[in-house]
Amino acid sequence: MGYRTEYRIIVIGSGGVGKSALTIQYVQRLYIDIYDPTIEDSYRRQVDVDGTAIMLDILDTAGQEEFKAMRDENMGNGHGTIIVYSITDDQSFQETSKLFEELVSAKEVSEPYNIPIVLVGNKVDLESDRRMVTKEEGEEQAKKFGESCRFFETSAKLRINVDRIFEELVRLINKDLEQQSDEEDRQPASIESPPSSSRPDEKVSKKPTKTKKPCSLL
Repeated sequence: MGYRTEYRIIVIGSGGVGKSALTIQYVQRLYIDIYDPTIEDSYRRQVDVDGTAIMLDILDTAGQEEFKAMRDENMGNGHGTIIVYSITDDQSFQETSKLFEELVSAKEVSEPYNIPIVLVGNKVDLESDRRMVTKEEGEEQAKKFGESCRFFETSAKLRINVDRIFEELVRLINKDLEQQSDEEDRQPASIESPPSSSRPDEKVSKKPTKTKKPCSLL
């Protein structure tokens, strides 16, 4: 299949939505209840998904606007991205649209046709009295983020869907890399140009155009 042995996962979202809590719960099986604004933290965990062992390098990024340049660079270098908002904070949900646009820009693609993304609505343990964003709104948002976006609601505190968001992102990355490999296999070899007195060794390389695909939701 040609999968990589290490994937870099970028976790982004507004401040206070639970990015660090989700990441630490996944890697260390601990729940951190105290909010300590992150600048940038890195965690590693080996995971077995569908029989393939992969090392995840998980980067927990800053939510503050002053660290945008650092965040953009990290997004451009990541294999997959987790975008987190809190179901108790409508502003953090609205912010996901802006973060998605920044991700597309960082990836330098004209259309978000195949970026591996998991959109996460965190803090479902507070659903009974503090929910401000419905599950349906999250599902609709994920559709806007492309066919390679999946949506889950989670609780870092109760460990609801914590493993699933990372495992599903690995599957999306696997699929993305496989498609890239298939496109490279279909790419024709460079063709020598007809002899020319000015440039007899010139070659012409033709590359296929990537197909843009419509959105879908898991």
